Amino acid sequence: IISSLFNTVTNKKIAVFGFAFKKDTGDVRETPALTVCNMLLQDGAMVHVYDPKVEKEDALIEFKYHDMQVDENRLIWESTPQKAVDGAHAIVVLTEWDEFRTYPYHEFKALMMKPAFIFDGRNILKHRELEEMGFEVHAVGKGRTTDGKLNVLADSESSKKPASSTAAAAETRAAAAAATAAAAATVDGCGASSGSTAPSHKKPSVEESLRSTTGKVVLVTGTAGFVGFFTAMKMKARGDGVLGIDSFGSYYPSSFKRSRAEELEKAGVLTVDMDMSDFESLKSLVVKHKFTHIVNLAAQAGVRYATKDPHSYIKSNVEGFTNILEAARLSDPMPSIVYASSSSVYGLNEKVPFQESDRVDRPASLYAATKKSNEMIAHCYKHVYGLSLIGLRFFTVYGPWGRPDMAAFSFAKKILAGEPVKIFQGPGGTELERDFTYIDDIVAGTVSAVDHSTLSTKETAQYKTYNLGNKDPVTVSYLVDCLDNALGQKAKREYMPMPPTGDVLRTCADVSLAEAELGYKPTTPLQDGINKFIAWYKEFFKDGMNKEMTEYVPM
Repeated sequence: IISSLFNTVTNKKIAVFGFAFKKDTGDVRETPALTVCNMLLQDGAMVHVYDPKVEKEDALIEFKYHDMQVDENRLIWESTPQKAVDGAHAIVVLTEWDEFRTYPYHEFKALMMKPAFIFDGRNILKHRELEEMGFEVHAVGKGRTTDGKLNVLADSESSKKPASSTAAAAETRAAAAAATAAAAATVDGCGASSGSTAPSHKKPSVEESLRSTTGKVVLVTGTAGFVGFFTAMKMKARGDGVLGIDSFGSYYPSSFKRSRAEELEKAGVLTVDMDMSDFESLKSLVVKHKFTHIVNLAAQAGVRYATKDPHSYIKSNVEGFTNILEAARLSDPMPSIVYASSSSVYGLNEKVPFQESDRVDRPASLYAATKKSNEMIAHCYKHVYGLSLIGLRFFTVYGPWGRPDMAAFSFAKKILAGEPVKIFQGPGGTELERDFTYIDDIVAGTVSAVDHSTLSTKETAQYKTYNLGNKDPVTVSYLVDCLDNALGQKAKREYMPMPPTGDVLRTCADVSLAEAELGYKPTTPLQDGINKFIAWYKEFFKDGMNKEMTEYVPM
C-alpha cells in the first residue's frame, strides 16, 4: 500500500473496509486489520474504518492487548462507507463482508482523491470493472500484465483448470492475459466502436517516459489537456524525458482526454492519474524524480463555467498551482518552471494591443482572477525561494485535438449537425474579436520558454511573463467564415447579446517581447489553421462520436 502511494501515506486518508477477523461477526481477535492499520498509522496515515459490526472501543482493546500504541485521533470510525471514502486516497478491503461487493464504487471514486487506489486484501471485488471505472487495483496473489492491469480471470474459468498441470496453468495465464487485454482496450475517445481491440502499443513505464537524450527531465501537468498534450509530444520527440500528470476531470468528456493520453503513450509519454490538490503525492513525485523543469499547463479552464462551479477554479488554479511551487521548492535541486497564464488577465483593459506591462488588476471573470493570482504567487516564490518562473499568457488556442468547449470545435459540431451557431455581440451590435492562435505556434513558444529558463537559485532565478498570440485579431463571424470554407457547408448564424458571464469584447496580443527574448514568431493564418483542424476532425470522428461527446453541450 505504502509503496504504491508514492512511498508515503503521511497525512493521507486511507479508507479501511472491514476490521473483523471474518464476515458476519464482530470478532477482532488476531484480525490482520490490527497489523495493517497499525503500520499505516505508524507511517502517518489518517485511517478511517468502516465495519458493519466492529466498534472502535473493541478495536482499541485489541490494539492494547498486542502492545500496539495507536494515535486515536488518526484512527477514525465511520458510520457509513461513503464517509470513509470521502477524500480518501485508497480503499483497503480487509474483511470479506458480502455488502462490500455491492457498493457503488463509481460513486466512491468521484469522492476520492486522484489517482484512486483499491487494495483488495480478500479478492472479493470485480477487479476488471473497477479498473474500467479508473481505479488502480491491487489484490493479493494477482500479478499485473505489462500494461499495468491486473491479470484477472473469472473464478468459474480458473476452476476448470487443474492446478497441478503445467500446460493447464499456462493456458490459464494466456486466457487471463487475453481477457485483461480485451477489458483494458479503451474506446477511441470519440469515434471507435465499443468493439475495438486492445491498444497495439505498450504503455511506457515511468523510467521509459523519463528517459532523456538532452539532459532535460520534464514534468508536464495537464498532459490529457489540449496544450499539455502537444507540448509533451513535442518535447519527447526532440529527446527530452517527459512525464505527465492529469486528473482527467469532467469539465468536458474525459473519454476525449484519455484518447489524448493514449496517443502520448504511443509516443513514449506516460500520464499519471493525479490531482494537483493531492500535495503529498505530488511532492513525492517531484522530489523523487528530480525534474529539471516543470511545465504547468493543468488548470480548470473556461470563462463562463466559473459562474457555475467557482470552487473548482480555486482548487485547481490556486491550490493546485501553489502545490506545484511548494513541491518544486522542496526538491533538490529546484526545477525551473514554465506555467500557463492567460490573455484573460487583461480583463477590462481597453488599450490594444495588450502588452505585458499593461495594468492587469481588473479581471472580468473568476478564471482571469485565478490566472492573475498565479502570476503574483509566482513572483512571491521567485523572491522568497529563488524559483525561476516564466508565465505564458495564451491567446485563444485552437487546432487538432482542441477543447470541445472552444468556439472552433463547438461551432464545427453544430454546423455539421445543421444546428444554429450563436455569435455574441457587444454594445451597439459590435462583434467580439479574438486573437486566435494555432496550437503549433503556442507549443513552439512554450518549448522556447523552457529552453530560455534560468536555473532556480537565488542568484539566477528569473520572473518573466510573455504574450503568446497570433497578433492578428479577427471577428467571430470571420472564424465562422473559415469553418464554412473548410467544411463546405454554411452555418446557420444567430446573433445575440453577450451574456454577463465574464467574456471580454476583444483580445489582441503584442508579441514583440516574446519575439525578442524567445524567438517567438506565429506563422499560421486562421484559415490555414482551421483547414488543418477540420481535416483532423473529419478523420477522428469518421465513425461518429461516442455518447459522451455527442451529448456534451458547452456552457
